[in-house]
Amino acid sequence: MAEVPHPSLAPDPVLLTIERVGGQGDGIAYGADGRPVFIPLTLPGEQVAASVEGERGVLDHLIAASAERITPPCPHFGTCGGCAFQHWATAPYLAWKVGEIRAELARAHIETDILPPFIASPGRRRRVALHARRGPDGRVMLGFKGRRSWSVVPIETCVIAHPAIVEALPRLARLAGPFLEHRKSAPTLHVTVTDTGLDVDVTGVEAKSGGLSADARRRATAIAAEMDLARLTLAGELVYMAREPLVRFGAVTAPLPAGGFLQATAEAEAIMAGFATEALGTASRVADLFCGSGAFTFRLAERAGVLALDASAPAIAALAKGRASATGLKGILAEARDLFRRPLLVREMKGLDAVVFDPPRAGAELQAGEIARSAVPLAVGVSCNVQTFARDAAILVQGGFRLDRVLPVDQFLWSPHIELVGVFTR
Repeated sequence: MAEVPHPSLAPDPVLLTIERVGGQGDGIAYGADGRPVFIPLTLPGEQVAASVEGERGVLDHLIAASAERITPPCPHFGTCGGCAFQHWATAPYLAWKVGEIRAELARAHIETDILPPFIASPGRRRRVALHARRGPDGRVMLGFKGRRSWSVVPIETCVIAHPAIVEALPRLARLAGPFLEHRKSAPTLHVTVTDTGLDVDVTGVEAKSGGLSADARRRATAIAAEMDLARLTLAGELVYMAREPLVRFGAVTAPLPAGGFLQATAEAEAIMAGFATEALGTASRVADLFCGSGAFTFRLAERAGVLALDASAPAIAALAKGRASATGLKGILAEARDLFRRPLLVREMKGLDAVVFDPPRAGAELQAGEIARSAVPLAVGVSCNVQTFARDAAILVQGGFRLDRVLPVDQFLWSPHIELVGVFTR
């Protein structure tokens, strides 16, 4: 067993000046040897005393605080690892995010017009992932992981989460109890606010020992019923359902597949989809690639016929069900297709006026190549990863497109992440 260091052996604080904020949200200083030191919860220009080991430091105390430092609104900030920037004033915080986009595009040799960013409001996050563990006293701890730690920080409130989630936190902790019956289980409750109530999908339950016992399943079902959950699933497998979880995409209501993808906030989804729809202008035939359950598809179909493709068969089934109950839309052809293995090919894009693509964090490298080689005159790229967006954008630019404009979308409030929508024209 490794020896636990005695507190007296901790390194003495080092005096440092924070030069800038890095891509992961940590302040960056430079040690006496010229090497970077990453110190969370610090801001550019601040002088700090930090305990440093290798390239990582822990803030001991501020010597000179930045004028941009503000009081964090959440009592858990600093220990909870969910937010990185509650201590930074809004204007410089957003400027940093826009700067990250500009710098990544510059590395890909792309210049474009970056529009003023959209920022989500506090209390609008409609989906969160809550981790559950048993504390030393045997009680359930429910919360987020600590900063750069596997430990769980129990939370009593969350300023970014939807009020329905915050109000349910004590009962969600009770719900987690049955899923902790095996000592190797490390359950995560993926909680989503839907129009018909909370939807909870639990992952991380030990499966090799037989999974959830019948008794634990009964207890979980009873608590779910007491909470009036819309649905409870275990890694997508139905445990309890009072009513189908439904979400609204524009004018259409569609079911949400168990564990299915949903944009983090409804307001950001509407902004991104509206921006993409407006960019398409008079396009009459559009492909919506990586379409999910139809967040963009249904809004696009108010103006144009849409070919909707996604790897998730449950998402496509949900989209089809929503389409069946909708009125006033143009035609929608939806198909389950893995676009990483089978991208929409050049010949299949013949006759399309535009393509919208919204891939996962890995981006859409192969698909971008097909779009670049096609005759499609307009493309709209949506991304939650600036690095892969820049890579894919470079492919399109090399194929004859121009990146006309980018809309930054900060729906993961106070995190290092920034989403964006880019409009490409020939």
